[in-house]
Amino acid sequence: MQFSELVKARYSCRKFSDKPVEDEKLNAILDAGISAPTAKNVQPVKIWLIKSPEALAKITSCAPFAWMHNASAVIAVGGTEEGAFVRPSDGRNFEDVDAAIVATHIMLAIHDEGLGSTWVGYFDAPKTKELFPEMNGYDLVALFPVGYPADDVKPADRHFIRKDKSEMVKCL
Repeated sequence: MQFSELVKARYSCRKFSDKPVEDEKLNAILDAGISAPTAKNVQPVKIWLIKSPEALAKITSCAPFAWMHNASAVIAVGGTEEGAFVRPSDGRNFEDVDAAIVATHIMLAIHDEGLGSTWVGYFDAPKTKELFPEMNGYDLVALFPVGYPADDVKPADRHFIRKDKSEMVKCL
């Protein structure tokens, strides 16, 4: 699939089948995240693959969505300010941008592998760090429940709503 087709075909999947996701596909998704560019390539990002039944039960308790319970895995992404590129002109730290770039690569790779997911930003980050102490020191930007889409799943109507290019792009 061409990249332009991939970005248009990807949608937020919130209903998964019971079919388990193969480790090869999960590894390909993780490799896509690791391959993502970061400012000055300092990579101040961590990716956590959550797939044991115990860990899945913990992570799903941190998000208020029943549909997360049917995911085969959840991928969490976070960045740390420590060691991240800081723009000299204004002191802006790019850890959140770097983490978002990595997360976007993961989101697109999930769809490219024939799987479904959605970017979950609405979760209890403090509780997540409490349940997963390995995440302390990181700004958690996303959770991605991963699974095969259920047979009857389709994009939500709002998926197809896009602003006109003239509203989003300004040529200078």
